[in-house]
Amino acid sequence: MSLTKIKTRPKDGATEILVLVNHPMETGLRVDAKTKEKIPAHWVQKLTIELNGKTVADVDMGVAISKDPLLAIVVKSAKNGDKVKVSWSDNKGEKGDADATVGAA
Repeated sequence: MSLTKIKTRPKDGATEILVLVNHPMETGLRVDAKTKEKIPAHWVQKLTIELNGKTVADVDMGVAISKDPLLAIVVKSAKNGDKVKVSWSDNKGEKGDADATVGAA
């Protein structure tokens, strides 16, 4: 099960939204050292960030992104108390999401 974490912080008069997705992000090219078999491809394909129900970022991801990807965006219109929602899906049909509030500790 993958875990998704969201953190918000003020940045230069705007709000930075940081998203950490705990995910293996396997390319399908690596070989398991013990079994000598290829590790199956497994990566996040699509990630969406919403602010108060409105999409502020749609990210198409691929196998070139490292394990446990950390993404950051800066949103000028976010205010304390606004709701952030992140959702993602991967190439195996797995999905994850998380919610946060801007300015919450």
